[in-house]
Amino acid sequence: MQNTLADTLLEKIHLRTARVGVIGLGYVGLPLAIEFAQAGFPVLGFDLDAKKVESIQAGRSYIRHISDERLQALSRGKNCDATADFSRLDEPDCILICVPTPLTKNREPDLSYIENTSTSIAARLRPGQLVVLESTTYPGTTREVVRPILERSGLQAGIDFFLAFSPEREDPGNPKFSTRTIPKVVGGLGETDLRLACALYDAIVPKTVPVSSPDVAEATKLLENIFRSVNIALVNELKVVLHRMGIDIWEVIQAASTKPFGFMPFYPGPGLGGHCIPIDPFYLTWRAREFEVATRFIELAGEINTSMPEYVVSRLIEALNDERKSLKGSRILLIGVAYKKDVDDDRESPSYRLMELLLRAGAEVDYHDPFVPRLHPGRKYQYQMESVPLTAETLGRYDAVLIATDHSPIDYALIGQHARLVIDTRNAMARVPTPKARIIKA
Repeated sequence: MQNTLADTLLEKIHLRTARVGVIGLGYVGLPLAIEFAQAGFPVLGFDLDAKKVESIQAGRSYIRHISDERLQALSRGKNCDATADFSRLDEPDCILICVPTPLTKNREPDLSYIENTSTSIAARLRPGQLVVLESTTYPGTTREVVRPILERSGLQAGIDFFLAFSPEREDPGNPKFSTRTIPKVVGGLGETDLRLACALYDAIVPKTVPVSSPDVAEATKLLENIFRSVNIALVNELKVVLHRMGIDIWEVIQAASTKPFGFMPFYPGPGLGGHCIPIDPFYLTWRAREFEVATRFIELAGEINTSMPEYVVSRLIEALNDERKSLKGSRILLIGVAYKKDVDDDRESPSYRLMELLLRAGAEVDYHDPFVPRLHPGRKYQYQMESVPLTAETLGRYDAVLIATDHSPIDYALIGQHARLVIDTRNAMARVPTPKARIIKA
């Protein structure tokens, strides 16, 4: 029966008649669903947020770097749809899980989204379906968490249905790389599971990279993000050290980047943001404790990166003190609440921690972000603010401007001309030739 089920599904994948279900239509799931629709597959997207479903059905994108035109490949595709009705999970032949994997307050993995999604799938699981987890998680999740939940259906993984892990590699706002241009690592529960998952992704990516198990694929994603976390922590620490020595870290990085081998530039900032780098390394540190192994390097990098907002505020306090001002009562304009340049994604943004520290110290805080017009209460922060316009008159009202995100459309020359004091965490003011404002790199 296994060969019959697998062969039937494989043929449907090759003919592109296999219906692809994508659970979680956010920054990972939505691009994935669009690519499968553009490749000619019937697609059914699932999300608990009815507003997202309505937007997709109307052909209106809710993610800045995904245009309405691109989204319409999904909304107007043949046999493509989006729904908040999870009872339809028996309709897709292949189900891709793209749900959040946050941390708890104690920095332990929160797998509730994966567990709840797997429970919903199990309630409708039918023979011959392929399930692929894409959410970043610790090695062993696919085998030890997802598989047992799915097998509550009475079906057996690798025989009645097929299971794999393939980590997302999205980089929102990156003009050079997108879902269709990035190789896909795939780890299957067995050889048949791997063959089916690779065949599915082969239809939309330039190359699939098969590995020996889901555990290897899960560890691969963590390595990719830990690599970035550790190197960013390194330059953040050097930023603090070199400042004490009167040396500009940005100039040092620029000079080191001229070496054609053995060096890769990473850049300091006000802290880490997004759903990957601030979170994923701690999935491995938690898992490592089960094996009585200390991950000191990873944890040290996390400590350095999470301490950066405090360092930035300390530099702001020093700069205000030089002008005989206190942070308490000062008016601060924060530039950028998105976690990275030229995106509208504010998940885990260090700007929120900066706001918290500034407000706690008694400062009055506003923000400007061309891509995030208003703030909405989230899981951790409850700010309800709207972006203020960036004008000469507006800038003149603030004691300091703090650049946390260096969006391209922002007029840095205007800031340099009309701000009194600028705390620059991104070296953004380096592009302004003769600023009148006092510039402090932090």
